[in-house]
Formats: sequence, C-alpha cells, structure tokens
Amino acid sequence: MTIARLDHREPVPEPLRGAIVALGNFDGYHLGHQAVVGEAVAWARAENRPAIVATFDPHPVRHFVPDATPFRLTTLDQREELFAIAGADAMLVFHFDGALAGTTAPDFVAKLLSESIGAGGVVTGEDFTFGKARGGNIAVLREEGTKCGIGVRTVGPVMDGGEPVSSSRIRDALKAGDCAEAARLLTRPFAIRGSVEHGDKRGRELGYPTANLPLGAYLRPRYGVYAVTGRLPDGRVLQGAANLGVRPQFDPPKELLEPYFFDFSGNLYGQEIEVAFHRFLRPEAKFDSLDALKAQMNTDCDEARRLLAE
Repeated sequence: MTIARLDHREPVPEPLRGAIVALGNFDGYHLGHQAVVGEAVAWARAENRPAIVATFDPHPVRHFVPDATPFRLTTLDQREELFAIAGADAMLVFHFDGALAGTTAPDFVAKLLSESIGAGGVVTGEDFTFGKARGGNIAVLREEGTKCGIGVRTVGPVMDGGEPVSSSRIRDALKAGDCAEAARLLTRPFAIRGSVEHGDKRGRELGYPTANLPLGAYLRPRYGVYAVTGRLPDGRVLQGAANLGVRPQFDPPKELLEPYFFDFSGNLYGQEIEVAFHRFLRPEAKFDSLDALKAQMNTDCDEARRLLAE
C-alpha cells in the first residue's frame, strides 16, 4: 500500500489542500501516535477532506546534536506504510534543516501550514512544541491557526500502567532486550529494514549463512541473539535467529544485524528485507573455539524455533 509523499519545501498539490494534518515526529508510530493520526483521519473523513500525516526527517535532535547516539525506531519508508494502513492519503516530510529550525512559530503556521500546505485543520499531541527555539505550543498553534482559518484539535497521552506511552519507553525496553514490551507499546514487533550486504562469510563457514544488514540510524537494541522473523521483498515471511552486535568472536569488531533464516536457501544480496525482533535469547559472548560457537548456534536456533512456534 502506497500513499503520496510530500516535501514541505514544495506547495501541496491542489487535490490535497484543505487536508486535516496530523502533526508530530511519530517515530515508532506507537499507541500514542496512533491516537493522534486516528483522530486526524476520523476528522478528515467526517468532513470529506484528505488526511495528511506530517513527520520530521531528520529528527530535530539529529540536526541540533549531529553526533547523538542512533535512536530512530522507524525509517521514513516504514512510517509511510504505517500511515497508509491508518488511512492517510499522504505523508508530508518536514526536512529539518537550518531554515526550518530558524522558522518562528507564527511563520510555521502562516507560511507552512496555511500557505504552503493549505491545512484545513491540525491534530497533534498536547505537549507538541514547534518553531524557532521551540517557541510554539498548543496555545500558540490555536491562536495563530485561528488567524489562518485552521482548526486545531489535541489528543492527550495514551496511558499504560500509570505512565504515558512514549518512544522513550520503547527505546528503554529494546535496550533491555524486552521485545515483548516494545511490541506491546508499538502494537507490532520492532523491526529493522535494510539492504543485504556482502559480509565476510563467517556464518556460511559455520553452516549458518546470514543476511548482513547495516543498522544505520536505528536505535541499537541490546546486543545479543534474538528469535526473529524476516519479510522478503516478495512478501514471504521467514523465521530465524539473528545476532545483533559486534561479533566478539571475530576481529575486527563490526556492528551488524545478522539474521539466519531457517529452511531458506537463496540469494538476498542487494535486496531490502525487514527483520522483526520477537524474543531476546542471550547476550553476545566470546567462545573458546569455533566448535563451541557452532554448538551454541545450534542451541540458539532450536530455542528460536520453539519460541516462534508458540
């Protein structure tokens, strides 16, 4: 399922003007984000308007702190697919650069939301801030929106266990290896998508050929071995076990995601696949010999098969 992808630096096409815009970062697209987007889509449908989900890329943190530790939970492509499933007609990308960072809150509303995008209404979370030096909040959005004829609705946090659902909670769960908690808050397993690279064939030598994926801007979950599933370009979903980390058995250390898919033989080089994390099996470890490593890999695969069958 595909939807239009728009660039905030270009005027929105006429058929999409007057849209209801869900506005936020939406990284991860968790339960809280889903509530905001759901409200925007419902409002749009009720008034026979288009629904647009606006997101920021790169994340503002990456602009202001270029060397920040990788923390993304989703790529733009993943978000686009999730917004399409939610019923959006388009995804609008605010390309966060110096120009956008220097845009004042009133100009963000008047020049971007109103003039360029032609928004008929905006839905965002109650804590949303925007504009130069984060000078805009919901009160400013309402005040400036009224001047431009833009309605504003807010959605409160989705609570879980007495705490708001947040991307920070999901990141903490993944860094602890708690795939189930992350999946519960995301409503789906955390997944890394990337193009399969040629590696040094270590897995093949051990009888476990792996598909090597770079981690890019994704958050690094806890290093270790996981029970995973992999989605191939043709839609097939394979079960497997994956090592995520720096491979302490081998020199030099190299950070990779290396899934081994059960009962699969084929060439995946250069193809884009998505690996979903279901259960953490064990931390990375260095073994006394390659035979000991291979024995542990046999055990890991048996355990992953068992867990994925449940």
